[in-house]
This record gives sequence, C-alpha cells and structure tokens, in this order.
Amino acid sequence: MDTRTREELIAENELLKERLAAVEAEVEMLRSMLSGGGSGSSAAPFVKPNRKERREAEKEARKKRKQSFARHRETPTEVVDHVVETCPDCGRQLSGGWIARTRQVIELPEMAVRVIEHRAIGRHCGVCGKDHIAKIDLSGQVVGKMRFGVRLMSLVAELQTTCRMPISQIRGLLNTLYRLEISAGEIAGILQKVAQVAEPIYVGLRDEIRGSPVVNADETGWREDGVNGYIWSFSTPRTRYFAYNRSRSSEVPKETLGEFKGKLVCDFYSAYSVIDVVCQRCWTHFLRALKKLNEKHPDDESVVRFVDAVKDVYERAKAFSSDIRRHRLWAKMAFERELMEIALPYLGLKKPQSTLAGRIEKHLAELFIFVEEPEVPSDNNAAERSVRPSVIARKISGGTRSAKGSKTRMILMSVFGTWKLRAMDTMSSCHSLLAATPQLHST
Repeated sequence: MDTRTREELIAENELLKERLAAVEAEVEMLRSMLSGGGSGSSAAPFVKPNRKERREAEKEARKKRKQSFARHRETPTEVVDHVVETCPDCGRQLSGGWIARTRQVIELPEMAVRVIEHRAIGRHCGVCGKDHIAKIDLSGQVVGKMRFGVRLMSLVAELQTTCRMPISQIRGLLNTLYRLEISAGEIAGILQKVAQVAEPIYVGLRDEIRGSPVVNADETGWREDGVNGYIWSFSTPRTRYFAYNRSRSSEVPKETLGEFKGKLVCDFYSAYSVIDVVCQRCWTHFLRALKKLNEKHPDDESVVRFVDAVKDVYERAKAFSSDIRRHRLWAKMAFERELMEIALPYLGLKKPQSTLAGRIEKHLAELFIFVEEPEVPSDNNAAERSVRPSVIARKISGGTRSAKGSKTRMILMSVFGTWKLRAMDTMSSCHSLLAATPQLHST
C-alpha cells in the first residue's frame, strides 16, 4: 500500500508533467527537422536528403566531362546477322531490314600450333646442266637451328619470367591452348637460348648500373640445386640488374659495382660497409626497428621518448628542402648532431635503446645523405620492390637446378625487369630482340 502523503504525490505529479512537456517539445522539434521544418529549417545531420534533392545537388556540383566514358566497342573481326526469315504471325517471307541492336562478344579463337615445313626445292637447268637448290632464309623467324619460332620462344620467356610460371605449368598451358606437346627440356632450352641472345643487353645493364649516380642494392635468398645462395639486386629508376652468388660477402657488390662513384642506397647489412662507396642507409628499416622497440617496451616512457625523438628528427629531415647546396650540407650536419645527442645517453649501457643508439653512432654519416643530395632516396624501397618477384618465384619453383639455370634466370629477370620498368611491352621487346638475331645457321 502506498504510504506517501498527498503533498508528495502532488509534487511527483508536477515533476512528471514537466518531463512530459519536455519530451513532447523534443519530439516536435525532431518531427520538424525530419520534414524539413518549413522555410529556413534544415534536416538533422544524420538524415539523408531525398533522392531527388540529392541528385539535383550532385548534378549542380558535378563538372561536365570533356569526353564520354562509355564502354569502348572493339572493331569486329567477324559479324553474325540474326534475321527473322518469315513473319511469325502470317508466315510471309521477309526481306531487307535494318540493324535494330547489336551486342559484342569477345572470345578467344580455337587454334592448333602452326608447324611450318620449309622445303628447299632443287631444279635442273637443261642449258648449263647444273642443279640449283634454293636457300632457306628464316631471318626474323627462328634463332639459329632452333625448331621453335621467335613468337613461341617469346611467349615461353614471358610466361616464365613475367608471369613466374614453372615449366610444368607452361607445358600444360601450351598443350591446352595450342595442342602443342613440348618437353620440359625443350622449354629449358628455349629459355637458355633467349638468355644467350639477351646476354649483351645484360652486360650493358651492369655498365649502366656502374655509371649511375644513385643505385639501390638488396639481396634475397635463392637455392641452386638444393644449396642456399643469394640473388643480389642492383637497381635504378630505369634499370634492373640481378646476379646470383652462393656468397653473401662484400666481394659480390664489389665485383658488380666495379669503380662505382655514385651513392649506394642499402640496408644496414655489414657487407656494404667494407666497400669503398658512399652509402645512404635505409630509414624504412630503421623505423621498423624503432617500432619493434616500442612494441617490446610499451610501458617504458624513456623508450617512447627515444623513439618519438628519433622519428621527429627524421620527419623534419624529410621535410627539409633547399636549392642551395651549402644550406643542405649545414642542415645535414645539424640533423646528425641532433640525432647523436639523442643516442648519446644510451651508449655503452644495458638499456633497451642501447642497440639502436649504437647503430646511430656507427652509421651517423650515412643516415642523412638524402638531405645533402636530394636525388638520393631516404629508403631502400626500390630495391625491395625489385627483389619481390624473385621472392615469389622462389616460393613457386623452389629455385634453379644448375649454374646455367641460375644464369639464365638472372639474365631474363634483368632484361625483362628493365623493359617493364621502362614501360615497354616485354613480350614484343623479346620478339623484336630474337627476330633481329643474325641467322648464322641458315641453310
């Protein structure tokens, strides 16, 4: 039984009336916003405008296009007319007509491989009594005594190098599309022949690397006949050069770069430290190390301050620019001093920051080359992008089986990679290269 007094019930009733009035006012306001509320009012921010209003607003804001972007219609290579021969209602024969509508279907042709037999016909001259046999000139069609045409060879090289298909899958694809039975050894022979023809280009790419002002370098694992080795990558914005070696020592970049006088962008691997070149160490690698340090010690405020301070120096260095060389040199020296001051308190101590502080001390002169030389990137991303296809190929094929196979792979990766980097059609470029090869064995 309710024991409250009459005065308490009256007070509670008044309070409920006030709350009800407030709720009714809020409901009325929301209704007004949802319906547009007459002139001068606007809908709630979470309410989408009516479709018609939205389309009109988009139409007013949209700029007129300079050209239509409708689906491109191809030039037909074949036309099939669909005609009603007789009237379906009365059976009368129909003739003439007009094109009511069209529909294009793009399809691949079914075709078998072409096997062309070239025959040298001999003829006898009854006047001089001599026999004359025509010479078979296959210039632009085959390379040497190969029994495969240059178009087929180019396709095999494209599938293996650009598409990273293993030989077994190339065999299956050729059989499926062209009903061509070809052995794994023959495909390997095609690739070796293409590499042999492209080898002068490969040597030229190495010379381009040696003469470049800036080169990105990196290395990744590769197995030859089940033995671990390395693919070394040297690249510029227009050139790719790959070399295989079982060693990961400094002798490989020394031999490849020769008398290199430019700037070498690389990671912190020690092999690059002993060669006589100016290095820009990769900041992307260093930032990753800072991130790992931060994740390992998230509650250590001194680690957080150290990481933030180093990142701040780098970001200001990246943002710096000047057309005056001495200003860039002064800025480089200032950033080096500032970074060294951050690292100094942790040198020689057993603290989480000590390892990276030691790295700063060791490579201080190699961290801000990009400030003084604007054409030098601060990261080694170009080299990492260049080796990524070989990493994928390694996971697919597992590597190569012989030294000859490794050399073939390096030549094709370098030449095809450079063509692609220069926005050239790789298969067409390979076809042109093979077609231009002198026919030393023509009969």
